[in-house]
Amino acid sequence: MAGRITKMDTTQRHKTTTPTRLYHQMEANHHSLQRKEEVIEYASGAGASLINIILTFPVNKVMFRQQVEGIRMTKALRHIYREGTVHIFRGVLPPLMQRTISVSVMFGSYSNYYHIIQRHYPTVSKTMPFVHHSLAAFSAGCTEAVFMPLERVQMLLQDRRYHGRLNNTFHTVRTVASLGPREFYRGLSAIVIRNGLSNILFLGLREPLQDSLHSRCGELLSAFVSGAGLGAALSTIFFPLNVVKSRMQTKLGGPFHGIWETFLVIYNERGHRWRKMYRGVHINYTRSFLSWGIINTLYSLFKKSLSEL
Repeated sequence: MAGRITKMDTTQRHKTTTPTRLYHQMEANHHSLQRKEEVIEYASGAGASLINIILTFPVNKVMFRQQVEGIRMTKALRHIYREGTVHIFRGVLPPLMQRTISVSVMFGSYSNYYHIIQRHYPTVSKTMPFVHHSLAAFSAGCTEAVFMPLERVQMLLQDRRYHGRLNNTFHTVRTVASLGPREFYRGLSAIVIRNGLSNILFLGLREPLQDSLHSRCGELLSAFVSGAGLGAALSTIFFPLNVVKSRMQTKLGGPFHGIWETFLVIYNERGHRWRKMYRGVHINYTRSFLSWGIINTLYSLFKKSLSEL
C-alpha cells in the first residue's frame, strides 16, 4: 500500500512539474533567440559602419572644416588640397573605431534595451509601444556617448590648428589625457541630446519607411532610400547642434562651456546670421544621404545573411 501511494505521489509530482519544466525550457529558448538576435544586431551594425567610414571619410573632412571655420566648400577643398594627400586620411583611425563601435552599439544596445523593457515592464511594452521604443532608443544613444573620447580625438586631429602640435592618434590621446579624464568628454551634453533624439526618430521610422517602399523599389533600394532619406533629414535638423558640438570638442584645455554659451559665441562670430550656422549643410546632407544609405543597406544585408546561419 505504501509503495502504491509513493508511486501515485511520484506520478502526480511528475504531472505537476512537467508544465513547469516546459515553461522554463520555452523561456530559456526564447532568451537564447533574443541573445542571438542581439549579437547579430551588433555585428551587422559594425560591419556596415566599417565599410561606410572608409568610403565617406574625405567628404566628412570637408564638412568638418566648414563647420569649425565657417568657410565655403571651395575654400575648405583648397585648404585640404594644399595640405597634400598625406593629410586626407589623417584622423581616420578614431572615427573608424568610434563610428564602428557607435553604430554597432546603436543597433545592438537598442535591441538589448528593448528586450529588457519587454521582460521587466510588459505593461509598458503592450500599452505604450512608443514609450517602450523611445526609452530603448534614447538609452542606446546614451550608451553610444560612452565612446565619445574617440570622436574627441578625431575632432582635434582634423582641426588644422593642431597639425603642428598633435602628431597622430596616440600622441593626441596622451596629450588629452595629460589634461585629465574630463577633457575627453568635452561636448558630452550635445552628444547625448543628438544621439538620443536622432535614435528615437531613425530607429522608429526606418522599418516602416523601408516596408512601405519594398513593394515598389525592391529590398536593397528600399533599404538604401529609407536610410539615406532619414539620415539626410535628421543630420540637417540637428546640424546647428553639431556645429556647437564640434566647437566644444576642438577646444584643448581651459574652462568648459555649455551648449548655450558655445552657441552664442558662434552666433556672434557669424554676425548674428542664422543662415551662417548652416555653413557646410549641403555637403553634410549629401554625406549623410550616402553614409546612412550605405549603412542601412549593408546592415540589412549583413543581418539577413547572419540570421540564415
